[in-house]
Amino acid sequence: MPDVDIQRDLLMGVDLGGTKILAGVFNSHVSLLSSNKISTKAERGYDAVVERIARCVKDAVDEGDYSMKQVRAVGVGAPGAVRTETGEVIFAPNLQWRQVPLKKDLEKYLGVPVFVDNDCTVCTRGVHEIEMKSRPRHMIGIFLGTGIGGGLVLNGELYLGSQKTAGELGHMVLEVGGPKCGCGNKGCFEALASRSAIFRRLELEIKNGAKSVLIDYVKEGGKVSTLRSGDLRKALKKGDKLVELVIKDAARYTGIAVANLMNLLNPEMIVLGGGVMDALEDQMMPVILETAKAYAMPGTAKGVTIVASSLGDNAGITGAAALARKGVAAIKE
Repeated sequence: MPDVDIQRDLLMGVDLGGTKILAGVFNSHVSLLSSNKISTKAERGYDAVVERIARCVKDAVDEGDYSMKQVRAVGVGAPGAVRTETGEVIFAPNLQWRQVPLKKDLEKYLGVPVFVDNDCTVCTRGVHEIEMKSRPRHMIGIFLGTGIGGGLVLNGELYLGSQKTAGELGHMVLEVGGPKCGCGNKGCFEALASRSAIFRRLELEIKNGAKSVLIDYVKEGGKVSTLRSGDLRKALKKGDKLVELVIKDAARYTGIAVANLMNLLNPEMIVLGGGVMDALEDQMMPVILETAKAYAMPGTAKGVTIVASSLGDNAGITGAAALARKGVAAIKE
């Protein structure tokens, strides 16, 4: 690992997703200074994606008129199971990665210490430590994006589990025999309510003759599945009944997942985030709240606050910067 230079005062946070890479430059108090976003292009393979992460980091630094010489460390949230001690990504289904040394390879490109954790654990860290000022002792984060993941804060600490893979909330099975998930199982939460799942269903319904304004948003030769969450919001504003139905179903599944987690863990707070929630909070949250209340055991929901994260799409980079800060502090000790 490259040496930590205490004279460097900037931290970097990277949110690595199945469709985009977002990098942010932060000060030592984890306040965002500048950022940059590019597409992941996972189909190009691991090496190409690592190069794109490094480029996104350097461009974010340049965007703020800073220098890499000012960067103390980089934190990365990766979509999958991560061995945090070594920074290896064990399995990332949305990227088709298995056993890849992400930390080691990024340090070669960037020349500063890199710390890697699961993307949704990182998002939960950002929400809990920075947005909520570490106040809730028991908090669950649920993040709806290309996939679905989460993080657990129990007794004021991130709970990682015996193998440090806890928080894979997207792979709770909510519908036995349901649609196939990227993990190989059927009926997972992720296969029912993620952005990928929403667009897969919309594409199938349109192929089978359903009408939708989404067709107007697709570039010539493209597919509905290449659209973004913001396109769903635009379609809803135009009164698209198909999109309304599919989004409502995704929100119901999310509400069932929320109720399951309330029944199991009885947290103080459940925070919903990710690109899907960021774009569709107004449409989804009322359905989520109604469904969660209906499926929660009597008394379980009392005192539980269910909110959308105000960090929005920046939860990942914020948590990643907090991870970098924690990693640097551990090295200095």
